[in-house]
Amino acid sequence: MTRANIELGNVTPHNIKQLKRLNSVVFPVSYNDKFYKDVLEAGELAKLAYYNDIVVGAVCCRIDTSEKTRRLYIMTLGCLYPYRRLGIGTLMVQHVLYYVEQDGNFDSIFLHVQVNNEGAIDFYKKFGFEIVETKEHYYKRIEPADAHVLQKTLRKKGQTNGNAE
Repeated sequence: MTRANIELGNVTPHNIKQLKRLNSVVFPVSYNDKFYKDVLEAGELAKLAYYNDIVVGAVCCRIDTSEKTRRLYIMTLGCLYPYRRLGIGTLMVQHVLYYVEQDGNFDSIFLHVQVNNEGAIDFYKKFGFEIVETKEHYYKRIEPADAHVLQKTLRKKGQTNGNAE
């Protein structure tokens, strides 16, 4: 059997419909037009994952500068069910980790995960993410409505680049 070709590609106006379709299949929530407009302007923070030239996953992030910190928020990171456990999600997380490392100016990376999504929670924990908070009634129109906030801390509060690790 030949080895699969897994790669990440840019989200463009030509393939944004594939992202919309993918998200509608992978996630129990739907995203509005502003989400997709922002994704088109996100550059390296939004990627489609290809498995042998077929779109099977995507990651979409944004920079969050609230609470006097600069954090990367993973809005969506998902892969079609038949293509899970093939390293595609890992490749997307590694892309995000590489991005924040190259930038060097992020305090943390965070995301929301539905409290019953143990597969996703375990997946992110492998990359050093921890549950730091649980938000009740975070989701509308899906059950359970609660979400864990998973976070990977990159530097302690008050620490600037170049200080002790």
